[in-house]
Amino acid sequence: MPSDTDSLQERIAYLERAVDDLSETVARQDCDIALLTRRVALLLEREAARQDEGVGAVVMGDERPPHY
Repeated sequence: MPSDTDSLQERIAYLERAVDDLSETVARQDCDIALLTRRVALLLEREAARQDEGVGAVVMGDERPPHY
């Protein structure tokens, strides 16, 4: 028959494993969020530069595209 100590040790081992798994998940998500934040900032900078240059041409309904 398992003693209370054995039961507590098993529960502690399980909880330590769960904490380690969660810690790894949080660390990975932190890296993913940092990478995505940098990418979004880069995209915002590119879009701002494109708007400043006026490259984003708008085609009106009655205009022919330049390749015709």
